[in-house]
Amino acid sequence: MTKLVRLIDQKRCMGCRACLAACATENHFTPEAPWNVMVEYEVGTYPQVKKVYNTMGCMHCEQPSCKAACDSVGAKAISKNAFGVVLIDYDKCIGCGYCAAVCPYGVPQLNKQVAQLAPGKEKLGAEGIDYADRHPTHRKKANVAEKCTFCAHKLEQAVADGKVDRIGKDQAYTPSCDLVCPVQARMFGDMDDPNSEISKRIKATGAKQLKTKFGTGPQVYYVLEEGAKS
Repeated sequence: MTKLVRLIDQKRCMGCRACLAACATENHFTPEAPWNVMVEYEVGTYPQVKKVYNTMGCMHCEQPSCKAACDSVGAKAISKNAFGVVLIDYDKCIGCGYCAAVCPYGVPQLNKQVAQLAPGKEKLGAEGIDYADRHPTHRKKANVAEKCTFCAHKLEQAVADGKVDRIGKDQAYTPSCDLVCPVQARMFGDMDDPNSEISKRIKATGAKQLKTKFGTGPQVYYVLEEGAKS
């Protein structure tokens, strides 16, 4: 078994937003539907105050409430693959927005308009690929839900190349946001492998999942800054 998870270290993160920029380019953000966002807030009491930088993308829950809601309305546009990655099929999505309403993390975004990432400038990343040649998660449509996919196109390439063991290690098979962090605040890999770097680091740091009271089983872990709450 392979269970892919992400680790985000708030104690290392400096709020540079390189991960947001990388995701935007790799996955063709549209203005109203970002797949990765930065939440900033302060903890502590003056003069002992710290700023927390918290990046939020899809948690790829083991029991995703978005999928349950989508199934309940009959659209069945949301699935969970063998890696534990939660995906939205744009051709099946009916744009009802229930997935966004029930997600404890506010992750799914309704894409109201397909627009260029940098209007009036050259196309970036996935925008520069002919529509028919793009990965299904990059074939943007108006009035459908979108969210982080753990860069599913890269994971599928790892399977095709017979290099699943290189996920989280090689650039070609690792989500772009996790590659570009200049302070190594992000890590991606197989939690089911007790010898993997991410398994060891989650254990060593006591990393936490967020909002566990909702029972969704998020597959993103955080090393919390002092004073931050899970």
